[in-house]
Amino acid sequence: MENYLKKWCLVSVLVLYLGLAFNVKAEPQIPCYFIFGDSLVDNGNNNGLSSLARADYYPYGIDLGGPTGRFSNGKTTVDEIAELLGFDNYIPAYSDASGEQILQGVNYASAAAGIRDETGQQLGQRVTFSGQVQNYQNTVAQVVELLGDENTAADYLKKCIYSVGLGSNDYLNNYFMPQYYSTSRQYTPEQYADDLINRYSDQLNALYNYGARKFALVGVGAIGCSPNALAQGSTDGTTCVESFNSANRIFNNRLKSMVQELNNQHSDAKFTYINAYGVFQDIIANPSAYGFRVTNAACCGVGRNGGQLTCLPGQGPCPNRNEYVFWDAFHPTDAANTIIAKRSYNAQSSSDVYPIDISALAKL
Repeated sequence: MENYLKKWCLVSVLVLYLGLAFNVKAEPQIPCYFIFGDSLVDNGNNNGLSSLARADYYPYGIDLGGPTGRFSNGKTTVDEIAELLGFDNYIPAYSDASGEQILQGVNYASAAAGIRDETGQQLGQRVTFSGQVQNYQNTVAQVVELLGDENTAADYLKKCIYSVGLGSNDYLNNYFMPQYYSTSRQYTPEQYADDLINRYSDQLNALYNYGARKFALVGVGAIGCSPNALAQGSTDGTTCVESFNSANRIFNNRLKSMVQELNNQHSDAKFTYINAYGVFQDIIANPSAYGFRVTNAACCGVGRNGGQLTCLPGQGPCPNRNEYVFWDAFHPTDAANTIIAKRSYNAQSSSDVYPIDISALAKL
């Protein structure tokens, strides 16, 4: 027995050594991860566009080796989720992805993008939701070519996760911007949410028709609590703007209902809702529980509490970034993104997701 244990220990040490020596790594939980969204998850698609919605300059990316186009001091939520899913690298931007690299997924997100095509147009070029779906269709054609035939590609793609998070700009850079857009005069908040969900559903069905089967749909966050919203509509600079948040809740409730409807319609697919709004509200209400000290001001920005503008090129940010919920006027810090991502991947409470979290979605 003693000799057996010695041999077992020797073999275990040898396996560990060989694994380290040859850099053997575990496979990710899913073969690929496709991402659709806006500036909350854009990782460089807007860098080459003629747009005011760009983050390819310092101090953006200060804690991730330098600016990449991410609207954060470091990682976005999808960067963190990619790590949790076991990917060795972050998912590449569509503007940079090529060759076999696309087989691990592509990030199509574009800052200022919305569900409606006109959303964000005052900021310049951006890739709308419909444009992102078209780019995915181009990727599918490449996947078919790489894997050899459509059936093999279909079997491959159905195992991947499709993260979709849009809608914030349809409020911030459309509905609540009456000087540029007429939507708030055309629609009540309930009617507007219905219009967005109808358009959203059409794009999801287009993704489904091109092989997508596992969907994580991220709700709109509590944008009424952002430094930008507080600078515009908060009397004391600390109380979240309810007109923004109430409209977002209407949209999120519609989105959650749509998840149930789509699960009923597509028995071979699985849709789940990620309650980013609820998690963010929890962080704002209980900041110290998460290590935060400042919830109502940006680490980097201009104007009242940094809420008027995003970070200016070369502007020095706050040194204690992990104590801030918001990095700039609109976007969370790396620290806040990490919390949201972890609770999306592995739900902390039943209200975080519906009906399952991303870790469960990966196992299907």
